[in-house]
Amino acid sequence: MSDKMILSLETGDVTIETFPDKAPQHVARIKELAEDGFYDGLTAHRVINGFMAQMGCPSGDGTGGSGQNIDAEFNDVSHQRGVCSMARAQNPNSADSQFFICFDDASFLDGQYTAWGRVVDGMEHVDAVNEGEPPANPTKIKSFRVAA
Repeated sequence: MSDKMILSLETGDVTIETFPDKAPQHVARIKELAEDGFYDGLTAHRVINGFMAQMGCPSGDGTGGSGQNIDAEFNDVSHQRGVCSMARAQNPNSADSQFFICFDDASFLDGQYTAWGRVVDGMEHVDAVNEGEPPANPTKIKSFRVAA
């Protein structure tokens, strides 16, 4: 199976290289949700300039998920520009379907959030998503799929 995924945003296509060797449970769950169409039509609901764009919440406000938590798989991937990592509540083992893509150095998150991938093409389309918490007009995910 491919280690790349295509996140199609309204702003354009983003290619993400996954890290199944660093976060195998997270990569497997994200691929499963993507293939099931879970992410299609959801929005980038929390976008902070210079920090990150968060998406994957079915309620659109950061409170929802798929209903299946994933235990933390903290690893040695530093949260730098383009790194994809799991959002979670206070409990380190509360990651579900929400993830974020770093706009810039966010290494203060290292060892506290599970990094599972990195944007290898199309980061300009992540840069173009509408900002806000939530944005007034949130950017939508058209589709999210494992690359062929």
